[in-house]
Amino acid sequence: MAADTGTSTRRRVKLYMLNENRTWDDRGTGHVSYAYVERLKGMSLLVLSETDGSLLLESKILPDTAYQKQQETLIVWSEGENYDLALSFQEKAGCDEIWEKICQVQGKDPSVDITQDIVEGESEEEHFDEIPDAAPPIELPPCVISTLEEISELFTSVLPSPIRREKLAVAIENENYIKKLIDLFHMCEDLENLEGLHHLYDIFKSIFLLNKNALFEIMFNDDVIMDIVGVLEYDPALPQPAKHREYLSKTAKFKEVIPITSQELLQKIHQTYKVQYIQDVILPTPSVFEENMLSTLGSFIFFNKVEIVGMIQNDERFLETLFKQLRDEETDDEKRGDLVLFLKEFCTFSQTLQQQNRDSFFKALSNLGILSALEVILGLEDPVMKSAAIDIFSFIVEYSPSMVREFILHEGRIQDDVSKPFCEDDLLINLVIEQMVSDPDPELGGAVQLIGIIRLLIDPENMLATANKTEKTEFLSFFYKHCMHVMTAPLFANTVGDKPNRDDYRTAQLLGLTLELLAFCVEHHTYHIKNYIINKDLLRRVLVLMNSKHAFLALCALRFMRRVLSLKDEFYNRYIIKGCLFQPVVDAFKANGDRYNLLNSAIIEMFEFIRVEDVKSVCSHIVEVHYKAFEHVDYVQTFRALKLRYDQQQERLKDKTASLENTPTILRNNRYRRDARTLEEDEEMWFDQDDDFEDGDTMKPVSEMLSKKLESDFDQINKYLESRRVMGVSKENEFRDSPPRMNNRTSPININLKTSPSNSPVHSPLTSPVGSPASPNGTPTPPKEEVKPNNVVTNKPLVGLVDYPDEDSDEEEEEADQSSMPAAKRPRLAS
Repeated sequence: MAADTGTSTRRRVKLYMLNENRTWDDRGTGHVSYAYVERLKGMSLLVLSETDGSLLLESKILPDTAYQKQQETLIVWSEGENYDLALSFQEKAGCDEIWEKICQVQGKDPSVDITQDIVEGESEEEHFDEIPDAAPPIELPPCVISTLEEISELFTSVLPSPIRREKLAVAIENENYIKKLIDLFHMCEDLENLEGLHHLYDIFKSIFLLNKNALFEIMFNDDVIMDIVGVLEYDPALPQPAKHREYLSKTAKFKEVIPITSQELLQKIHQTYKVQYIQDVILPTPSVFEENMLSTLGSFIFFNKVEIVGMIQNDERFLETLFKQLRDEETDDEKRGDLVLFLKEFCTFSQTLQQQNRDSFFKALSNLGILSALEVILGLEDPVMKSAAIDIFSFIVEYSPSMVREFILHEGRIQDDVSKPFCEDDLLINLVIEQMVSDPDPELGGAVQLIGIIRLLIDPENMLATANKTEKTEFLSFFYKHCMHVMTAPLFANTVGDKPNRDDYRTAQLLGLTLELLAFCVEHHTYHIKNYIINKDLLRRVLVLMNSKHAFLALCALRFMRRVLSLKDEFYNRYIIKGCLFQPVVDAFKANGDRYNLLNSAIIEMFEFIRVEDVKSVCSHIVEVHYKAFEHVDYVQTFRALKLRYDQQQERLKDKTASLENTPTILRNNRYRRDARTLEEDEEMWFDQDDDFEDGDTMKPVSEMLSKKLESDFDQINKYLESRRVMGVSKENEFRDSPPRMNNRTSPININLKTSPSNSPVHSPLTSPVGSPASPNGTPTPPKEEVKPNNVVTNKPLVGLVDYPDEDSDEEEEEADQSSMPAAKRPRLAS
């Protein structure tokens, strides 16, 4: 394969591909060439990437493929169904060179703008009549006032046929017909010939529907476009002519906020604005059959916007001046407002860029300090500038939330480093939240937009985690420390009493949006939002809104509680139970009465969820505290089913208690290690008894509870041993010769609670292994600890914590009394 791969700018191109959404995707920049490709068996177009030399395109020039030349620097064609390609040349000379090669391969005249005609769904007779070589060229009538009606009918009759549309477009271009029609327009307007003006409107509408880029370039030229706008003012469907020219020339003023030195850029901006106005305002909405007949007009605008953004982005001096003036405190408000509106329009145009170009675009704006500039604008009092700044901010957040989060964290670090106090009001995200709270729109349209932006910023799903840092942890900690109180301030300010302080529609709508965002936090920020809800008693404040006169706000509050319950987190459940936070819901249910509405259904659904999911602690609380409010509700079985489930749970508890009572106390409670459930019960007791403590004091109440529990256990042990001593007093005299074991019973038992290593045997002062020597005063001598290697594991089960010497004495007495009986000894409880 041999190819001409010259690197001159003459053949520098961008390759575009039309996607499923009918927008053009940028596939890369490279250099185009033409060559014979052996594999494809024919002359082909080749595009090699200018970055790495990879092959971006290899397309054989087929004899029946329709190639179209547009705007002097574009070549567009289709390869199969739904596979449209376009080459955008940097220079006209390169486009003309490649176009000549394509026409040479297909045997076409390079002066045409399309090499083939597309025949769709025509009969054989029509197909025969419209073979390009056989069909005669279209002869245009003389361009005079008397033939305007004939011209209009001819143009309208040509539209259904693609081949005749092509021939009409060629005839119009070759005979300079548009210029002649414009001259007729001036004549008819001077003569006030309304009928002729209506015919001209129909003629130019048909020219638009020809969908030919060559004709658009003629009509949108600087010296013609305003006349085209004038012709389109005389729509026969309107009672009076429109005044589009007056609007474009007098009302719509172009403000050059920063001097633009490039005349080409100025011309593109003016042209694009007027063509966009023609498409959006003047031309009627196309019908289903005409929708695809204006696709070239949309492509014309699209490529114009791409060129404008590229020209401005490449002018570094222009952008530097723009941002410098935006941040300058001496810039007056009017000038700053114009700069902000220009920047908003600039960012809006950038939405037409493909992903690769959009990346470089926003990175360039970030390097120039666009976020710090927006921070300055949001700190002003001008609502127009604030609104424009929010639109720009939304573009940036949608493109890269991580970039914005990094700026916010960097901003916080800078404030931490300076000697001045940390000023949370100046943080960019807090300025955005304050703009949401103070949105001047009665319908809170701006607040709705900002809620979406904030949700994107705090969504863990789009947060990055790297080896060096975790964006989720760092940003959420910062947000809950410095920003969450700003967002919830309206909620806390309005829920001081039992009813909302302000209950107007705007306040209710704002609180509803806040609750929606808080519910999102409950679902996605498990740790941070849990601490915030408990420490601030947030749920209690939210449930005050159940008394609002606005039903949608009461439902928002109920939905928030439902979201909390859906987590089935016992920490939340204990918080709700201790605070008796079902009471506002019960009161709202009772106040609603017998009305069958959304509030009634939502409350019942919440209780049904508790029943179905069998949330035992919550179920018991509802039945024990609130069942009287629901015992007469019989149109649903939810509450009776809750009561039945509660009764079944109580029966199981009674059975368990009875089985425990039949077990000796020392076996049931004192002689065995306490399991995890006992610890959970102690924690629950601590939770119920002690609520106000700091994070550093969390473990103190637990340790006190455990100490009290141990003291209680040891008291029972003392009582048990004392009773055994009294029972065995009559037998002591019979065994005076044996070593005394526990003669000193008058003083309380002293238990050493020090923890020994896990691999060493533990002996209390009561423990004396069999055969250990006694001290002269009658008390057992503590045995030496037996040191075992760490890797030795004993298979002996751990039955008890303490070995009681009295048991050995009793067993020996039984052996002495029943020495003749071979029966086995009573099993010992400890060794």
